[in-house]
Amino acid sequence: MEEKSNLTAERSLEIIRESIERSQRTINKNSAIPLIWWGLCVVVFSLFIAYLWKNHGGPAWNMLWAVLWLVGYAGNRIIDKRRESVPTTFVGKTIGHVWATFGVFCCGVGMILGFIGSGMLPMELIMAKAYVFGCITSIISLCFGMGTTITGLVIRNRIIQVCGLIAGIGGFFAALHFPGHTQLYVMAVVALIGLIVPGVAIFMQNQK
Repeated sequence: MEEKSNLTAERSLEIIRESIERSQRTINKNSAIPLIWWGLCVVVFSLFIAYLWKNHGGPAWNMLWAVLWLVGYAGNRIIDKRRESVPTTFVGKTIGHVWATFGVFCCGVGMILGFIGSGMLPMELIMAKAYVFGCITSIISLCFGMGTTITGLVIRNRIIQVCGLIAGIGGFFAALHFPGHTQLYVMAVVALIGLIVPGVAIFMQNQK
């Protein structure tokens, strides 16, 4: 009886392992288009906001980052309807929680800085101007890279892991050397390396 129970337990663990691996493969396969889509959104908005910041009113245009999340989410919903469905699993939930946390933190910081740039919130209420605008892009780049790398680790994709490391650490230090609107060019490069490059690589793998 005990031997039969052990076999049943081993079989249950094997089924769980197979289910997780199958989920990892499916999510990895389906991640190409969303990665490219979100990467393009960040690149386009970064360059657009940088242009408006430089030529038409300063950092107040950072409020447009809120629009990015709406556009990105709407496009992602359309993509979800057209790709292979994935049952709700621990792997999928973990990835969802990682990026939801990233979105809440970065969107919150971005909104606060947007209010500061538009004059709706006093700078002195938060912290010194030089410190805020000197570090925010570095912090977001680091969080971005961490989110990408964790995603790569969860679905066991080496390309995503490496791109996340390069984008996060490289973006963190690079942004410290660029003032004002030019930091958004760094953000565009971070999105290119951290999202678009792995998305294109996975897409090409799927075509084989």
